Amino acid sequence: MLEHSCQNAGEPCTRKVPIFASLSDGELSRISAMIRHRKVGKGQALVLEEQPTDTLYIIQQGQVKLSKMTPQGKEQILHVLTSGEFFGELNIFNSEELSNFSAYALTDTSICMLTKNDMEQLISENPDITIKLLKTVSKRLAHTENLAQSLATKDPEIRIAYMILELSDKYGKPRSSGIHIKLPLSREELASYVGVTRETISRKFAIFEDLGLIELVGNKQLIVKNRPSLEKYID
Repeated sequence: MLEHSCQNAGEPCTRKVPIFASLSDGELSRISAMIRHRKVGKGQALVLEEQPTDTLYIIQQGQVKLSKMTPQGKEQILHVLTSGEFFGELNIFNSEELSNFSAYALTDTSICMLTKNDMEQLISENPDITIKLLKTVSKRLAHTENLAQSLATKDPEIRIAYMILELSDKYGKPRSSGIHIKLPLSREELASYVGVTRETISRKFAIFEDLGLIELVGNKQLIVKNRPSLEKYID
């Protein structure tokens, strides 16, 4: 993995991350000098579950999945993050804790890293960063709680409909033919995200397609054709 100063990157991470949005150009430049920039290949691990870490990771470009291993030894995907998003924030506040997830690059990815010591200095000088961090943590907690409830109480069609809508909100691009989504996950990863088998994902996708709710374009693209009807599944 190649590593260098974020100042040498074409576009510093600080200009893409909402938690730094209130800072001046001078402050952003100073933070960029603190940050290390790393490029990782598809499939490479950035963080491993149960390993210590004291770094905030910011995705400059690419996609990263956060996941845990279930007691049955299966992967459960918790979040799929993309450019401008970050992870590892909880360990900034308590570096004695081990990571409760693993993080893997879904694509060739450029990452910016900020250490706990540097982050503590930034927070002390810019308290509003703490508020923005807490807002992000709260949103992720709500997402994780919704995911846990979905896995525990809803049938596969509801879980898959919820996932499609979530991917639509995050990655969808509205066009005349519908909302086009470039899927960030493989079929197997989509299955692990909603706690079903790969065969179930394929079967339910086919049902939704027959109903005119979605259209599949190969294995990596999906078009939402009728979002209102899809939303009825999760009501």
